[in-house]
Amino acid sequence: MHKFYVSVTQIEYKEQQQSLQMISRVFIDDIEDLIKERYDKSLTIDNTKENPELDQYLKKYFGQKLNIIINGKNVSFTFIGKEFEDDLIIVYLEIENISSLETIKISNEVLMDLFEEQQNIVHVKKGSQRKSLILEKGKSEGLLNFSE
Repeated sequence: MHKFYVSVTQIEYKEQQQSLQMISRVFIDDIEDLIKERYDKSLTIDNTKENPELDQYLKKYFGQKLNIIINGKNVSFTFIGKEFEDDLIIVYLEIENISSLETIKISNEVLMDLFEEQQNIVHVKKGSQRKSLILEKGKSEGLLNFSE
């Protein structure tokens, strides 16, 4: 068991594609605990075989716990897929039709409902600008301004 609870989400604005590409990394055992508690007690995450149920649970959970507002407008993301790397599950998400990125408000409560001390680090990149947030229970959202 690891003693710290953290996820890291990288968001990059791709001007050419007019999209925000998001990569979220969480510990496999944490997300498995959450899915067992919330959705399916019998689910075990096996990184050697595909599990469409796991994809559905991830899509649903991230849809509930990750909220993005671009330039004052609420936007929704598409679940692209996931892969495994050592003890991490990497979730790929995308927001399309973003013609500009002036401000981004991020609320990330992933795993905060299961672990009191969960921290969610968010890095946002637009061109050469990089900004970051550290979100935790009680302060699970932040606003980054790229128009300055």
